[in-house]
Amino acid sequence: MNKIINYWHSILDMPKKDFEWHKADVLEELQEFNEARGLINKWSELSDVVYTYTRACWSGHKTMEYPLSKISFFMGLLYMFPKYTLRWRFYRVLGKKIDKNVKIAEVRNPKKIEKLEKIARKYNLNPQQFTDEAKKLIKRWIFLD
Repeated sequence: MNKIINYWHSILDMPKKDFEWHKADVLEELQEFNEARGLINKWSELSDVVYTYTRACWSGHKTMEYPLSKISFFMGLLYMFPKYTLRWRFYRVLGKKIDKNVKIAEVRNPKKIEKLEKIARKYNLNPQQFTDEAKKLIKRWIFLD
């Protein structure tokens, strides 16, 4: 299973950070998981915990411990793969709509519009055009979470 997870993270190609950054990221997602209400929201937040943990391991921090039960890890994987893959693909499609040569590697929730301008600047794209195109595209990506 670790080979599959690491291969998937290599495709997403998010930046690898130091141990403390990843530890803080896992703890932040764990807090959001603990505060979540409702089955789907709770499962979504669980997938975020699993994502941040597996990303830390992929980044080389093998000593990081998973903060929840083993069964929760597997339940989180079931939601994590489609959720983050879909987000990653959304940004790839969005980037190509604006510039055929750009390859965006992001997994942030595109429904959080305030983050879109920051992403656009990171890839040297027009923030207004990027945001406008994202809003149009979001309407057609109904399973985007």
